[in-house]
Amino acid sequence: MVLAAGLRGAPAADRALDELCRAYWYPLYAYVRHRGYSKADAEDLVQGFFARFLKRNYLAGLTSERGRFRSFMLAALKHFLANEWDRAQRQKRGGGVAPLALDWQGADSRYRIEPADPLSPDKLYDRAWATALLELVIGRLRAELAAGGRADFFDAVKEFLAVGKAAIPYADAAARTGLSEGAVRVAVHRLRKRYRELLRKEIAQTLADPAQVEDELRSLFAAVAT
Repeated sequence: MVLAAGLRGAPAADRALDELCRAYWYPLYAYVRHRGYSKADAEDLVQGFFARFLKRNYLAGLTSERGRFRSFMLAALKHFLANEWDRAQRQKRGGGVAPLALDWQGADSRYRIEPADPLSPDKLYDRAWATALLELVIGRLRAELAAGGRADFFDAVKEFLAVGKAAIPYADAAARTGLSEGAVRVAVHRLRKRYRELLRKEIAQTLADPAQVEDELRSLFAAVAT
């Protein structure tokens, strides 16, 4: 996905680039806010970063040997903050053409309700990345079930995706869904399996080496747990 996003003009490039930007913009925003910037300045900085990112097509020269994409994005933002922002013309909110229609108000509300913690900006970025990725995968899984007319079932059992198998109250789930307990067990097992498949696939798309998937999964769950 990352390499495809750098191939401007290719059929899948715009879609790949849009998906990547939407997955990473809030973690970058959270990082900038945690560095001490105000809401307005963080908006301008992240908007300016993406404007520069898209204009210069940072992904064009990216190769599969460059490692984790999340690390690449954070390093690119740090470079922008340290060396380029002073020379860049600030992208005022509402001015010019926004590279993406980002939900700034929603981002600020989300940032404000996050508990205060002593995490470094880098650690907070990792946690925001992990949360955004999990939300993205859950959204895709729901879309799959909705396409088959099973959105209500997904909404009733989605909380079981993040708990241990032994902790799932199958009898309660059966009462919620109107299915037998045995049917719920089978359905939830398949749902959890598909969730893991989608999560692994999403992570693999932003890694140079498929062998790094397990390590990145451990990093993801460690980031969520902090």
